[in-house]
Amino acid sequence: MSENFIVRILKKPDVTDLAGEKVMIDFDSGKYFMLTGSANDIWDMLADGKSSVGIISGLMDIYEVEEAVCRESVMSFLYKLSDIGFIRLDECV
Repeated sequence: MSENFIVRILKKPDVTDLAGEKVMIDFDSGKYFMLTGSANDIWDMLADGKSSVGIISGLMDIYEVEEAVCRESVMSFLYKLSDIGFIRLDECV
């Protein structure tokens, strides 16, 4: 399975920045999420229209991390966002 996806934001929760963390509230479901560290960076990159490969590359420019570890962490987070309906992952052809 490829890990090169175009990421489409499906649902834009209300996002508030609090002391370097993002609090995301989904009023439809009544759930809230706290994003810290690299999750903040990933959400910002999604808003900028980055692909999954672009996000991985961007994080590797920011953090000192092995590519395989970065890829696994990014994809895990993106799959979670997809599972809760915030994004859709369209595989690049």
